[in-house]
Amino acid sequence: MRHALPLVPQFYVTAPQPCPYLDGRVERKLFTALQGDHAVKLNDALSKQGFRRSQNVLYRPSCEACTSCYSARIRVKDFVPSRSMRRIAKRNVGFSREASTPWATEEQYQLFRRYLAARHADGGMADMDIFEFAAMIEETPVRSRVVEYYSDSGTGSGRRELSAVCLTDVLDDGLSMVYSFYEPGMQANSPGSFIILDHIEIAREADLPYVYLGYWVPGSQKMGYKSQFNALEVFHKNSWQDIKDPADYGQTINPLDIEPISDQVAKISLPEVDLTSPYSK
Repeated sequence: MRHALPLVPQFYVTAPQPCPYLDGRVERKLFTALQGDHAVKLNDALSKQGFRRSQNVLYRPSCEACTSCYSARIRVKDFVPSRSMRRIAKRNVGFSREASTPWATEEQYQLFRRYLAARHADGGMADMDIFEFAAMIEETPVRSRVVEYYSDSGTGSGRRELSAVCLTDVLDDGLSMVYSFYEPGMQANSPGSFIILDHIEIAREADLPYVYLGYWVPGSQKMGYKSQFNALEVFHKNSWQDIKDPADYGQTINPLDIEPISDQVAKISLPEVDLTSPYSK
């Protein structure tokens, strides 16, 4: 007798809007709500299929005429830092790390505002107020952590300053870096790459096989840097593929590469619910 059934969430598509990564492109997302007793299972399952979390929503690019966004992850056991990565780690050796439950602070928000003003002044988050920021950090139905990085203030007082933050989900097979931001004045030290390097070490210590980076977008100055990490995989054509040469992944515009939404949804593998569990509803 069967005692398990797949979850059956509803999937929706956003209206087309200008792409934030590639000029002249239009983006569209496939998304579903992340809520209820089985949110953790759904987040784990869909993260393995290229979806990302934003608060209580899971989404994946589903553009009508473009397939240039690739969900990317690093195989922790195979990652070997390059010489440039070792230099980045050395430049940021003064950082101290603290991880806590998701809780937004005024200090985080002020750092977030400075980061947006310098790096994404024309982006969709530019007008986010402190209440929306708090929702981004705190509204999570899954296991999440806020990882903060502090540096010495340089005043001789011993006071520490918050220099970088990463909202991180803990999946059953890795860490998912939901959103990170840092002090823009430290850009020369490559703090974004350092946060990824540090998450690789956190995952290694926890015996987790992957670090999910979000989307890699070839040709985008904001998102192209992720290909500098070795042991990198991208989710493409419904499977994870090792990136051997980033040049093989171009800014694709080929209507024949785009599956109908109904076919995309039909190929999504959903987790099963144990009907014998008292938590199944």
